[in-house]
Amino acid sequence: MGYLSLAIICSAAIALIFKYTENTLTNRYVITSANYFFASVTSLVMIMYQRLLSGVNREGAFIDEVSILSGNESNLFSPYASVIWGILVGSIAGLFFFLSFVYYQKSVKDNGVGISGTIAKLGILIPMIFSILIWREYPTAVQWIGILISLVAIVVVNLSKRSIKTLDFKPALLLLFLFGGMAEFFNKIYQQYALNEYKDIFLFAVFFVAFIISVTYILHIKGKATYKDILIGFAVGIPNLFSSYFLIMSLGTVKTSVAFPMYSAGSIVLINLGGLLIYKEKIAAKNQLAIAMTIIALILINT
Repeated sequence: MGYLSLAIICSAAIALIFKYTENTLTNRYVITSANYFFASVTSLVMIMYQRLLSGVNREGAFIDEVSILSGNESNLFSPYASVIWGILVGSIAGLFFFLSFVYYQKSVKDNGVGISGTIAKLGILIPMIFSILIWREYPTAVQWIGILISLVAIVVVNLSKRSIKTLDFKPALLLLFLFGGMAEFFNKIYQQYALNEYKDIFLFAVFFVAFIISVTYILHIKGKATYKDILIGFAVGIPNLFSSYFLIMSLGTVKTSVAFPMYSAGSIVLINLGGLLIYKEKIAAKNQLAIAMTIIALILINT
């Protein structure tokens, strides 16, 4: 659970940094682009520092290894195939990372932050369900109870009477759920088949592709950038990179059906505690209930 705990801390740090921008005049699209740029550069430096590509030799055709793995899920790609897999899967994931951000912004504007936050968090159901169906990662009975409690905690902390009254099925909400869930699922797709030693190549592909798409979008809408936006983006880039980094590491030791609900619920707990300690915000009664439920869920899932 050590890697999962670090992933949760990094995830919460992203939200707390973004919270700083709520009452300031900033361009969130520029911040996002700067974040993707810094994360991709950092992952590239890590690749070069570790010399990940040195000594990687092609032992056979990539498609042949894919065919072998499709019949035997216990095997892993060779170093060469892991690099190719990381680039391919990471590039697709980068698109989903950007799309989930765009539709989160659109959904907040159209439907409000409460229901949008709930749908975004519930996107973890996608990697959970796929992992159970495809890789048969079944939790124990006690862990199922903990998972259900953590999911209820996510709903409790995000929903309000107002958001429930305005709940309806709008395209932006559905796309937010799908894109956000798929972005998280690609972390699992990479980890399931590739060697973890080459995860930095996967992360570089994710953030570099997201950066290219984000910059293209900014140029299209002719957005203006300030030094403040860029600096905030750099600050977000560090935890953004390592939240995915540690999440991938945790998936090697913790079942996906367990890791994702705890990743989401644990982030909510830290965000609320961070808001209390850093921004002097009071924790609402429903959030206190969600924190208590998450602690109970953590105990059950670790039994």
